[in-house]
Amino acid sequence: MNLAEHYDKLYTDSVTKIASGDYETDPLINDETDKRFGITLVIRPDLATNAQIQQFLTEVKAIEPDQYFYQNSDIHITLMSIISCYTGFDLKDIHMQDYVSLIQEVLTKQKTFKIQFKGLTASPSCILVQGFLTETLNEIRDDLRKVFKNSALQQSIDKRYAIQTAHATIVRFNNPLRNPAVLVSLMEKYRDFDFGTFEVKQIELVYNDWYQRERFVQKLHVFSTEQG
Repeated sequence: MNLAEHYDKLYTDSVTKIASGDYETDPLINDETDKRFGITLVIRPDLATNAQIQQFLTEVKAIEPDQYFYQNSDIHITLMSIISCYTGFDLKDIHMQDYVSLIQEVLTKQKTFKIQFKGLTASPSCILVQGFLTETLNEIRDDLRKVFKNSALQQSIDKRYAIQTAHATIVRFNNPLRNPAVLVSLMEKYRDFDFGTFEVKQIELVYNDWYQRERFVQKLHVFSTEQG
């Protein structure tokens, strides 16, 4: 996949919809009874990168204060959704150490790697930071697919779609937009903004809700990528 082309198409298609009012809002994001949970491998940006993202979010809040904004603790890249969120999933249903062992087997082969956050893209319901990855991340994902496919563990890898990007969602639309045209203009301003490049030194396995909100996320294991 050519990531730049993929992000460009997503951006063009989505901002056209946003500007014309054909965007989507998420009715579940503030629903405390939402019981969709799963387990995910996530990567967290460093503090400097998050600070740049929050600078942009401050500008968005001035235009569209009624939307859902990701705080630093919730910003993440999904390395791999091991069990996609669904209603009824419970950690008691799985043996966590089996998952940790399989993932450790994959990650011990790899060293630290970097991800660059540069520019914005969008969906009809979200604003995303574009992440550009190294081949190392693709290799980790491919190896995870293989080891889980050959195991008897519960998993839903690639059931929704085969993850190939390294984006981070930073805004979700959960109310009607006040001024879509002004929002799109701000997004254009940050279209190619360099939010930062960070070294991935650890990867978290978490039990999470659909939106990766800190109050629901339970850190299950932290893998270091510095031992490889």
